[in-house]
Amino acid sequence: MRENPFDLLLQRLASGDAEAAEQVFREYEPYLRMVVRRYLPAGLRPKFDSVDVVQSVWVHVWKGLRGVAWQFADRDQLRALLVTVTRRRLVSRFRHYRTALAREDAAAGDLGELAAPSGRGPEELARADELWERLLALSSPGHHELLRLRRLGFTMAEIAEKTGLHEGSVRRVFRRLARQLALEEETLDVNCNITA
Repeated sequence: MRENPFDLLLQRLASGDAEAAEQVFREYEPYLRMVVRRYLPAGLRPKFDSVDVVQSVWVHVWKGLRGVAWQFADRDQLRALLVTVTRRRLVSRFRHYRTALAREDAAAGDLGELAAPSGRGPEELARADELWERLLALSSPGHHELLRLRRLGFTMAEIAEKTGLHEGSVRRVFRRLARQLALEEETLDVNCNITA
């Protein structure tokens, strides 16, 4: 009776064969990347690519195979392990980036102060003008039109329509600016603490 080729591959994998591990990696990588994209929160997508998570999964699995000599009965058992490790790695990455996301969300909220400056008090107008100047300095000249439209009170969808960009691209520009603002403020806080 002839052995199943995948059973042979699993045996080689369990024995720590690097070539077998590479073959399994190539076979399962697209599936695991899909798992990452499915569970990856939208706010984390700009932070890293699904490949980052999948590669860290393979490092962990390779160590497990070599150190513990994991055994798999079939494809389904191997896939279940890979999905479990992938989801755990994703949770670990999410915890790592949670603080950075909170800062960016706060800075993105500050970008809301840019819109519709009329009807505000002098202090709010001064804060909006200061934010406007900082954003112009941080952004490339090609993005100044996006900022101008946002300052006039247009929504992201309206800005996308007026500029011919995809709404996701407009959001990415504003997210990047929010991230830069958050980093700038963090640097200012650190410098103030050092000099105090």
